[in-house]
Amino acid sequence: MILGVDIGGTCVKMGLVDRSGVLHARHEASVCFDGYQTPILTTVIHQARGFLQQTGAEVQGIGVSATGQIDEALGMVAGTNGKIPHYEGAQIRRSMEAALGKTVWVLNDANAAVLGECFAGRGKGFRHVLMVTLGTGVGGGIVLDGQRLSGARGLAGEIGHFTLYQNGMPCACGKRGCFENYASTSALVRLVQEKRGALLSGREIFVQAANGDGKVQDALNSWMDDIAAGITGLVHLLNPEIVLIGGGVSVQEELLIAPLRKRILQGVMPRFAEGLRVASAALGNDAGMIGAARYCMERQEMQQCRQTSYSFATLEAKG
Repeated sequence: MILGVDIGGTCVKMGLVDRSGVLHARHEASVCFDGYQTPILTTVIHQARGFLQQTGAEVQGIGVSATGQIDEALGMVAGTNGKIPHYEGAQIRRSMEAALGKTVWVLNDANAAVLGECFAGRGKGFRHVLMVTLGTGVGGGIVLDGQRLSGARGLAGEIGHFTLYQNGMPCACGKRGCFENYASTSALVRLVQEKRGALLSGREIFVQAANGDGKVQDALNSWMDDIAAGITGLVHLLNPEIVLIGGGVSVQEELLIAPLRKRILQGVMPRFAEGLRVASAALGNDAGMIGAARYCMERQEMQQCRQTSYSFATLEAKG
C-alpha cells in the first residue's frame, strides 16, 4: 500500500491506495481550524501519524498532492501567491520523511489529479490529456504522449495564471487578467453578485439557474464563455485527445459540462476538434490522493530501474 495525501487550503485528505489505484481506508481533517495559527504541515504530519497508527497499515511510501507551486525536486512549497499563512517554503518531503520514517514524493495538486485520472479515472487509456480544475482558483495538469508535463522544477501546468485579458483585473499573483480571475468558481460567484445583487454559493447558483433565473443564467453563460476561451487556446497549444473538467462544479453535466463542450468544440479549429472529447473528471475528491500515490509508485519504479542498471553495470565491470 501507498499512503496518498492531498493537502488543500482548508483540509487534508489521506487514504491507503493499492497498486491498482483502488482507495481503501481514508481520513479527512481541517488544516485551518485555528485560522492557520498551527502551520498546515504540522497538522498534516499529526493527522498522518494518527491515521497510520489507527489503520495499522505498513506502507511502502508516501505520495503527497499539495496546493501551491511545488518544487518537485526539493519536495517543498515554492510559492502560494501569499494566500495561505505559514505555508510558503514548507519543506514537505524533508519534514514528513523525518516524522514518519517513509520515503515521500510531492507534487502539485492539479498535477496529481491528472495523474490519478489517467491511472484510475476517465483519462485512463488516453496519452494526451488536459485537465482543468475549477474551484476557488483554477488548476491544471497536462499529460503528453503518456508523460506528465512537469517543467524544469515541476511547476508546469499553472494554467490559472496565463493572461486571458491583457488589461484585466489585478490578480493575487501580481499580474492582471489571469485566467483564474475569470474561470474560477470565485469568479462565477462575483459575476452573479454583480448581475443579481445577491451573494450565492456555487451550489445555489446552479439551483437558481436550473429554476430559470435569467440573471443567474446570464452570469453562468458569461462565465462559461471565458472558460471556453481559455481552454480553446490550450487545445490549440497542446492538441489533447481529451479535456477533463475537475472541481466540485464538474458534477453539473447539463448546466456546465454539456454547454462548455459545445463552446470548446465550436471554438477550436476544425482539425483540433476531430476526436476531441470534453468530459467531467471521474474521481472527484479522490483524484489527488490516488494521483499522489501513483506518483510515488512511479518514482519508486524509476529508482528500482536505476539500481538494477547499476547492479548489472557493476557485474559487467567485475566480469
